[in-house]
Amino acid sequence: MASKFASLGFLVLSMAIISSAMAKEYSFASNLDPKVLRLKEEKLTHFHMYWHDVVGGTKPTSVAVLPGLSNSTLFGLVNMFDNPLTVGPDPKSQLVGKSQGLYASAAQQEIGLLMAMNFAFTYGKYNGSSITILGRNPILNTVREMPVVGGSGRFRFARGYAEARTHFFNATSLDAIVEYNIYVLHY
Repeated sequence: MASKFASLGFLVLSMAIISSAMAKEYSFASNLDPKVLRLKEEKLTHFHMYWHDVVGGTKPTSVAVLPGLSNSTLFGLVNMFDNPLTVGPDPKSQLVGKSQGLYASAAQQEIGLLMAMNFAFTYGKYNGSSITILGRNPILNTVREMPVVGGSGRFRFARGYAEARTHFFNATSLDAIVEYNIYVLHY
């Protein structure tokens, strides 16, 4: 009887050791000290710029890749864009980057867009870095708030929010200039 318990104990101990070894062997995540990635103190940065969505004319920066339903909300419309970002509302003001992404008309009862975009900076100390915004944009509201969900370069681990205000809209061409104030926490 004692040998049966000893055999069972040996078996349980062996399985525990094997399980422990396998868990370590197949581990795919580990905790890191932030200093390993040279992360310093987190800071808050405010950006103020203008987003130029040119839909009409001979050189559009935004094109429909999927037409919407022919209703008042254009539900289903999807546009891809590569829009200039400037320091002022004049399209000829200093270019600081591009906003690249898509917007889709995602609401059936109102004009509400799903925005998925990167603000890719090409000027100054943020050149080569980007901020990623993903969120709901009910464009008829005076102020719309969307989350900053990440970034790259100087904006690794970024989070925050963006406020959008329509500065100009042409109902015929559908061209728009939108003022953005973006508040980003980053390292």
